[in-house]
Amino acid sequence: MIVYPSDTVYGLGCDPTSDSAVRRLFQAKKRQGRPIPVLCSSMAVAMELVEMNGKALRLARKFWPGALTIVAPLKGSLPFPIHQGTGTLGVRVPALPLCVALIEACGGSLTGTSANRSGSPSARTTTEVLRQFSDDVDLILDGGRLEGPESTVVRVVGDSIQVLRAGPVGVTDATKEP
Repeated sequence: MIVYPSDTVYGLGCDPTSDSAVRRLFQAKKRQGRPIPVLCSSMAVAMELVEMNGKALRLARKFWPGALTIVAPLKGSLPFPIHQGTGTLGVRVPALPLCVALIEACGGSLTGTSANRSGSPSARTTTEVLRQFSDDVDLILDGGRLEGPESTVVRVVGDSIQVLRAGPVGVTDATKEP
């Protein structure tokens, strides 16, 4: 399990296909009952994990790489805690080159939940990470102080877009055909 800088906040990462790694992450975060997103090195990798067409695809083309997490229908299977049985998965392609390089080195995808205990503020420095996870993580990559807001999160099913968390990306007119 690693902590890494993203273009938003520090993330807590592990192999999203490994049941034991995902369970360890949930135990460290003290998180229950809420799914977590997966960061991807490219749109192609994201499209291997979720069904992206129509509005979801237009959003991805317009805002990726960047601070937009798209929740779409899950393809295939991942460990239950990641999706919590919802049949959907949040995916994002970050903009920070260091983050993308790390994700590529990890096989193209990495869990993208914030590096904080559930209910605590997201970590913006490695000092904040260490206060919460000093004995729980194997590696911390220091990217300095992170200032960006957390990503915008939208759920896209068919033609329906629901903003689950407002953030730096506004999506109101982004899905209209050119």
